[in-house]
Amino acid sequence: MLNLKKTEFINRELSWLEFNDRVLECAQNASIPLLERLKFLAITGSNLDEFFMVRVGGLQMLSKKNDGKKDPAGMRPSEQLDAIYKRATAMAADRYACFFGLEKELTGSGIVRVAAHELSKEQSRHAEYVFENELAPVLSPMTLADAEHAPLLANRMLYIAVRFSSPDGPFSARGGKTTARGRRLAVIPLGKASGRFFTLPSEGGYHFMLVEDLVTLFVSRFFPGEAIAETACFRVTRNADMSLQEDDAHDLLSAMEDVIDARKRGDCVRLEVDAKATPVLVAALASSLCAAGNTVYRALGPLDLSAFMQLTTLSGFEKLRYKPWPAKTPPLLKSPLSMFEVISKRDVLLYHPYESFDPVLRFVQEAAKDADVVAIKQTLYRTSKKSPFVAALADAARAGKYVTALVELKARFDEERNIEWAAELEDAGVQVIYGVKGLKTHAKVFIAVRRERDGLKRYVHFGTGNYNEITATIYSDASLFTCDEDLGADASAFFNSITGNSQPQKYRKIESAPLGLKQRVISLIEAETERCRQGQKASIQAKMNSITHPDIISALYAASQAGVKISLNVRGICCLQPGVEGLSENITVKSIVGRFLEHARIWSFYNGGRERVFICTADWMQRNLDKRVELLTPVEDKDAKARLLHILDWCFKDTVNSWRLFPDGSWRRITDGRGKKEFNCHEALYDEVREKTEKAKRMKRTMFEAHKPAKARK
Repeated sequence: MLNLKKTEFINRELSWLEFNDRVLECAQNASIPLLERLKFLAITGSNLDEFFMVRVGGLQMLSKKNDGKKDPAGMRPSEQLDAIYKRATAMAADRYACFFGLEKELTGSGIVRVAAHELSKEQSRHAEYVFENELAPVLSPMTLADAEHAPLLANRMLYIAVRFSSPDGPFSARGGKTTARGRRLAVIPLGKASGRFFTLPSEGGYHFMLVEDLVTLFVSRFFPGEAIAETACFRVTRNADMSLQEDDAHDLLSAMEDVIDARKRGDCVRLEVDAKATPVLVAALASSLCAAGNTVYRALGPLDLSAFMQLTTLSGFEKLRYKPWPAKTPPLLKSPLSMFEVISKRDVLLYHPYESFDPVLRFVQEAAKDADVVAIKQTLYRTSKKSPFVAALADAARAGKYVTALVELKARFDEERNIEWAAELEDAGVQVIYGVKGLKTHAKVFIAVRRERDGLKRYVHFGTGNYNEITATIYSDASLFTCDEDLGADASAFFNSITGNSQPQKYRKIESAPLGLKQRVISLIEAETERCRQGQKASIQAKMNSITHPDIISALYAASQAGVKISLNVRGICCLQPGVEGLSENITVKSIVGRFLEHARIWSFYNGGRERVFICTADWMQRNLDKRVELLTPVEDKDAKARLLHILDWCFKDTVNSWRLFPDGSWRRITDGRGKKEFNCHEALYDEVREKTEKAKRMKRTMFEAHKPAKARK
């Protein structure tokens, strides 16, 4: 291992912010359809919400404890918070500039946000009707006093703050107390039930008004006889970085419910306030919520831009969206043969969402119904609201099969749904395991044990993504179906170790975290390093979401110094500094952010010309390799391996959706240069799948098929 200096790492949090900036660049890209650009902008908002709730929340807790421990980049928690505030504030200005630019184009396309002063007479009458009949009966103002007496304000909910001119009145604080500087405040929660967008009558297109503008227009009706000095919209983001103390938790379900409840009362990590609010109002809100100076953000436009995702689904504006790319099912899986018959003949690799996720669901459903399947085992991390996978497992158990489901209750922000699924599965007779104590189970594997002529046979699905048929339409992920005896035995051993509290067994082919996976990766890197030192060709290609682990980065730096050519495709966070002379000049890092969310982890090691190719559920991060249960699966089938290498090659070839990382942590768009044709890997991968499917259809139509007599003549 190298003795790395602090300056040889990029700060994780700042790297993440740069990733969100790449998403914002997609929203700014005029070559992308308008509503898709609005979608990218909305994603930056939801991304930031989670970033503040988890990453900033954790840093604030460390800072309050006066924890001066530095991160690998040499920054203390307080220094990281200051840097985040500075960068996030600058990015907020860019986000709102983008929003107003998009809004101007949306208006020209018939999607019009109407301000109160722009309402026509007909629209004014409609707005008043909506307020009196749909909003006023539902909304309830509350007094906002000092921090000690303030009501609990919900995480990420919009509120209207109302500051009164007089310090006394029916809305004065409890016990006669007032807020900072003697100002009286009331707040009106704009709950989710009220909706964010209200349709207005118009002669064409879609005209709408935001709920906060509508309530502000008639806010005086909540406070008859009161003199209102000002109103402003605001929003609170609370710390959600609550850890589960499993050592003290006898009932994991109950303990997890306590964590969920604690999040609702977490400290304020971000206070977003309309930029038009006066300093007096902002100070009063900050005082009531105990929000420090570097947690207050002035919004230059509507708050919660993530809500604008709703507008991207408006009907009648199809020209403003991407041309549909319906997922294709390979002809092999369209045959009348069952999934078991297909897999028994060969391994099958699918790459979603270019290829349909339906065969994965079909495999699980067939296993649930197949009379010869005696046992089913599956991990569930994040699922859809009405998961057909959960329904299939329940059906299998009711049919008398031995069904085991590992439902990860600690999947952040999906805990409530997973608790419900666990209860439903238990009611159906499924043996439910609530993850592994002290770890998150992030592995994705399904096993069907089938009784056949030669005895019991295992059919397995390994995936890089969740068993979620909704996200599978937008996340790029790999699926491997196999009945390889060694992989089947390994999959069973993996399940036995996590469900039976037994010591991890030695695997034949796979590897799992947190015990052996990190060392396996380092060994693979070091093997390439040694080959290069011996004068052999050596290279590494790897595609994943993030790289932060110092041990992995150290091994990559050593490989680079030995001359190993390393190409990394990292969608999000990258703490490695590429292209530094004497350290990492043989490492290049690019990021793809485009139509689909790059999620697959695909790794290739040259191995003296006999490439070793893997799919994995883990990124090269501390949380994945040290704190989670993950799976690394070798892909040995000749065709499947070639396909994955081809996908890697095209991802590195992309010039349309790609950025390159520079040593200073900055990212710049990749272009092929003047006069050269652009290459869009998303489009190329889809066209390839579509052409193969259409070619198979044409071949089928040209085949001669003889009629068979129904009965032989006597």
